[in-house]
Amino acid sequence: MIERRANRGATVSTVLGRRLGGELLRLRENRNLKQPHAAEALSASVAKIAKMERGLVPMRDPDIRALCHLYGVEDEVRIQYLLRLARADRERRRAKGWWDQYPQLASMSEYFALEDVAEEIRTWEHSFIPGLLQTPEYARALAVGNHHWEDVGEIEPFVEARMARQKRLAGPGALRLRAVVHEAALRQLVGGREVMRRQLTHLLEVMDQERAQLQVLPFSAGAHPGMTNAFTILSFAEPGALDVVRTDTLSVKLWLESETDSVHHVSAFERITRAGLAPRGSAELIRSIHEEL
Repeated sequence: MIERRANRGATVSTVLGRRLGGELLRLRENRNLKQPHAAEALSASVAKIAKMERGLVPMRDPDIRALCHLYGVEDEVRIQYLLRLARADRERRRAKGWWDQYPQLASMSEYFALEDVAEEIRTWEHSFIPGLLQTPEYARALAVGNHHWEDVGEIEPFVEARMARQKRLAGPGALRLRAVVHEAALRQLVGGREVMRRQLTHLLEVMDQERAQLQVLPFSAGAHPGMTNAFTILSFAEPGALDVVRTDTLSVKLWLESETDSVHHVSAFERITRAGLAPRGSAELIRSIHEEL
């Protein structure tokens, strides 16, 4: 799914909302019913049903029960599962976070919100250090080098936001981060030698403090499943929430939300980790590159 620019209000599509909407869509189609039938049951418009099934609006418990009755769902366990999804989605939509103070980064707000409530993140990067592990100097140099910003004044808010994200790696309920980084990313002189020395030092400190599990995939690993593209897998604690995969290209940011996509990328990530160095060997390689600089 191509990521759309995030909007405030009720027309924001969320992962849990899309999951719930997809469940209701399948139930409706299994009964060979059309959207107007669902709209009539709720005394609502067809447009509202379409938004519900696409995860664009929060859903009320009475509406879900009415639709379950229409679709012939009598299993209370199944109904409670749908209600839990709806409540979790409503709570997430109401929540505000640190990212609200950065309107320049509105297009990333859904990712920030998902990352903020994720239980675990697995990320594979072959070109640069993952954002959750970057120093301010490295993040700034990366932003400047990307030539992405029309207004250079937005670079500092970008750097601040990236540092704010890293608070999830410490404290109660800390995010579990498993990162695999290609050796090429460690040797790419983003910002110059001094910036890279500080960045590599930071990686070693994070590993020493056990704030993240970091592995390096060395050049010697040869061909591997991650050669096509980098990706991030977000896992959630909410009942019924499947893993979500985020991958970027030059022109689009993609959310992959199907179970098939999730299984495929989790399998690829595990194969990449097996090809990578163990944490101790990874730290030794990072120290070696640091000394070369």
